[in-house]
Amino acid sequence: MTSPFFPTLGRAPDREPFWFLGGQARILIPGGATDNRFSLMEFADTVGHGPPHHVHEDEEAVWFVLDGEVTFFIGDQRHDLAAGQVAFGPRGVPHSYLVRSPQGARIGVLFSPACVEEFFRANGVPVAEAGELPPDVDQALVMASSDPFHLRLTGAPPA
Repeated sequence: MTSPFFPTLGRAPDREPFWFLGGQARILIPGGATDNRFSLMEFADTVGHGPPHHVHEDEEAVWFVLDGEVTFFIGDQRHDLAAGQVAFGPRGVPHSYLVRSPQGARIGVLFSPACVEEFFRANGVPVAEAGELPPDVDQALVMASSDPFHLRLTGAPPA
């Protein structure tokens, strides 16, 4: 059964994977499908991958580790998580993560309210085929486009 806020989502171009900061991302439920109440994304990253420390001023984030092991840095706290575990990132709190498992990790991320998924889409590069290597990333250029989304860089990626 389909509700007005949870339409059945087929394999639309919006759900196709794209490269973002060296990993792959997909928008599973765009904000437009939920009246911008939330969006749901999936990130697939290799061992040692992590985005720069940053702050979302407008949205909360809930991370679900789907596969692998990931360390989340939220404020001054460290959370070592494995598949099936969840972390919460309040708006306004600096955060990042680091993939620890050799096979990489997949992370589901719920953002509320929605719209930040458009930042990821705008800075992504379509994945032409499986096995393609990620393109080089100009992190300064990516972060320069973050102002309209109220994202703020607060530090380097964790190591």
